[in-house]
Amino acid sequence: MRNLSAEIGTFVAGLTLATLPPEVVEKARVCLLNGYGMALNGYNTPYAPVARQAVLAIDGENPRGATLLGDGRRTTIGGCCLANSALFHGRAQEDTCGAAHFGTVLIPMLTALIEARRFPLDRLVPALVAGYEAGGLLEAALAAKTTPNGFRSTTTYGVIAAAAAASRLMGLDASRTGAAVAIAASFTGGVLQSFVDGTDEWRYQPGIAAANGLAAAELARAGAVSAPFALEGKASLASSFADMALPDGLAAKLGREWATLRVTFKPYPVCAFNQTPVTCALALREKLNGETPKAIRVRMNPYETGYAGMDATGPFHSISGTLMSIPFCVATTLLYGAPSMHHMTNYDDRSVAELITRTTLVTDPSVPVLSAIIEADTAKGTLIQEQRMTPADYAYDRATLSAMLRRIGAQEGVPMAAFDRLEAFVDRLPAGDISEVLAAFALLPQPNSEQAVR
Repeated sequence: MRNLSAEIGTFVAGLTLATLPPEVVEKARVCLLNGYGMALNGYNTPYAPVARQAVLAIDGENPRGATLLGDGRRTTIGGCCLANSALFHGRAQEDTCGAAHFGTVLIPMLTALIEARRFPLDRLVPALVAGYEAGGLLEAALAAKTTPNGFRSTTTYGVIAAAAAASRLMGLDASRTGAAVAIAASFTGGVLQSFVDGTDEWRYQPGIAAANGLAAAELARAGAVSAPFALEGKASLASSFADMALPDGLAAKLGREWATLRVTFKPYPVCAFNQTPVTCALALREKLNGETPKAIRVRMNPYETGYAGMDATGPFHSISGTLMSIPFCVATTLLYGAPSMHHMTNYDDRSVAELITRTTLVTDPSVPVLSAIIEADTAKGTLIQEQRMTPADYAYDRATLSAMLRRIGAQEGVPMAAFDRLEAFVDRLPAGDISEVLAAFALLPQPNSEQAVR
């Protein structure tokens, strides 16, 4: 039996800026800009403050630790993983690799480690890529099974991604990196029920995944003995979570089919699977020219319609419910245009609620993933809008992403100087200093608790 964790370890330990393809390095820079930028834009969401309170109660302040972004106090690295990941996840506009949001796991963890332990900045991009590649390899192979079983990809594969990234940042050799990946397989988990119930647990899952992955790397560095077949054995990640054998030939994809290049970004503050339905609804709205349909049918792939919370029709009490609901996202877009945080937190809009009652979600295997067909019955007949998208449509370059971040930032009151600092930091990599990132977050205004979304 092949030992995939060892093969991942060999691949990760060999990653350097010099060995990475230029397009992968550039994509990692874009991921960093999106992660930090959306964290700035989410400063007024309530999840990071809740996580900070919990972290400080557990770990207290630590002047030798890392900074709680948007707050300024310092605590443990693990505490920063939890609190800062909640900030990165605040708007739900984080990056997406398949069904996993690895940026919310990896970037806060790597930032805290570099700040607290002064690791060389030239390891940041290779470490970030290591995380996307290790996590993305397994997500692509297993998520079609683990998601219907109720496990969230961000946490199921994010722990392994974090272990790989931390190992590369710490400079562990191939053997110890493979051990970290194997150990991380025992620390995975995270169920999807919070999406069904519209509650907040999913906001904090990435930080727990990051801390668990970091723990796996530290255990491996300390000499912990790991299960060699943690990913593919009889009671492994694949068999336990996915009820399947790990596909053959996965290791051969490393360094050839770059998961980092599959990472996409979100133009709207809704679930990744709702980006295309919103885009489709915006195009249909133009055709409707102000008319409200008598009935709506939204056709989407079963993987997406079956995802937890996607079929919810309300009543809604939190943005955790509305951003997942296909009917809500389509209805609010048809009525008001591109969804904003204001639209997504208006839970008592009677017009939206009434249109949802006339909206039917149709599971259609002929519709590809990341695509949607909306049929609207009107007084003059049925209008049909089809939107076929691929990851390439959401794989923005730095210039496009910068414009989007700044547009959102202007709406949220983020000083443009904060984005200037972030872009300068990304531009100068691997030169520069992580203090440039901290300085960008120090420019944030104090959040308005009365406007914070739930």
